[in-house]
Amino acid sequence: MIGKIDKNPQLEMFKVPLKHFINEGHELVLLSRKINWEQLESELSVYYCEDNGRPSIPIRTIAGIVLLKRIYDQSDESILDRWVENPYWQYFCGEVYFCHQLPFDHTELIKFRKRIGEEGSEQLLKMSVQLFPKKEVQDDEVLIDTTIQEKNITYPTDVKLQKKIIEKCRKIACKERITLRQSYRRELKQLMIDQRFHSHPRRKKKARAAARRIKVIAGRVVREVERKLDNGKRERYSSQLDIFNKVLAQEKNSSNKIYSLHQPHVKCIAKGKEAKKYEFGNKSSIVKTRRSGIIVGAMAFIENLYDGDTLLPQLEQTERITGHKPKVGIVDRGYKGRKVVNGVQIVIPTKLPASANNYQKQKIRKRFRARAGIEPIIGHLKQDHRMSRNYLLDEQGDLVNTLLAAAGFNLRKMLQRLKAEALNIFAHLIWRFFAPAWNRRFVF
Repeated sequence: MIGKIDKNPQLEMFKVPLKHFINEGHELVLLSRKINWEQLESELSVYYCEDNGRPSIPIRTIAGIVLLKRIYDQSDESILDRWVENPYWQYFCGEVYFCHQLPFDHTELIKFRKRIGEEGSEQLLKMSVQLFPKKEVQDDEVLIDTTIQEKNITYPTDVKLQKKIIEKCRKIACKERITLRQSYRRELKQLMIDQRFHSHPRRKKKARAAARRIKVIAGRVVREVERKLDNGKRERYSSQLDIFNKVLAQEKNSSNKIYSLHQPHVKCIAKGKEAKKYEFGNKSSIVKTRRSGIIVGAMAFIENLYDGDTLLPQLEQTERITGHKPKVGIVDRGYKGRKVVNGVQIVIPTKLPASANNYQKQKIRKRFRARAGIEPIIGHLKQDHRMSRNYLLDEQGDLVNTLLAAAGFNLRKMLQRLKAEALNIFAHLIWRFFAPAWNRRFVF
């Protein structure tokens, strides 16, 4: 059942409403009035049942906190702690009076993200785009680029994965009251010390032998657990055991390798840069308007696709969000091989044609220089909007994190614009009322 905020609440005698002691010219107050909350609630209400169960948390409250989390780069725990301290954040989420208690437990944010999924997160991105004028959003030229969204996993090595397999098998045996022939605790501890610094010439032989021994122990423990589990219990742990066996069987040149036991869908993507050759996560695509710098498309891909293959779904999403199909998409050389996708001309930096005149050459140069403008946008998404390391679980977490990061970027851009407009109005009022006195003062 959908929880709702009373639009015309009866005021209480001993409480002061928030709007009586906050600055109504604050950018968050202006943004909260600019957002069409009724439309957002109607779009997200399809993910709730209508009459069954207890009333849920009001959609504006939890959606507002999710958006504030992305704007100000907060975690699920810190956003709620700061929400209690900040009257502007509470006003943004629709509160009438100052609230001294947490609005809900932080686990509700996890449930809300799972509830709305990719489609609901796209609605939040669409809402952030609709805040800007149509002439800025519906640009004929857009910039498109892909980046890697790293997952919150440790740097994978075979020895690390095999050690984790042994530890997880011990937990399964303890939970199901299985007695292992040997725990290997003391030996495994010494082997992990021996396998360090395997590239040193004097330690190479001993380190390799220790690594081989750890793999043997992992295989023994897995087979023993499989053998001693009953049929019903074996089915319960079948997915975990399949992952364990696949990790033990994979080699250096194996395809579809597993790099994390709790996130087996993670891909190893070659970055091609000397400082960081490989990243482990998923590929995300970003679309930005050339002139206004608004993100009008953001999409995450589970598979490690070629950049050119990401253009079709990305352009379709951009058309869904903006209601307008761009005419030109400017990309880098990683999209080589695509010239027209879904009626959109794809432009890739190339050598200037010898037959072009100076005006045409200058126009081409400006277009390709503008393409580099999407690189700092991706940097802001990663550093300021929680896209540098994805803490959300599974494939759905990859999709949702990319969309919410883009929505947070657009909302912060609108906040900066509202703040600048408020300062300009204030400066204009000061000049209007005090300028005549200044002029009279300095008249000779």
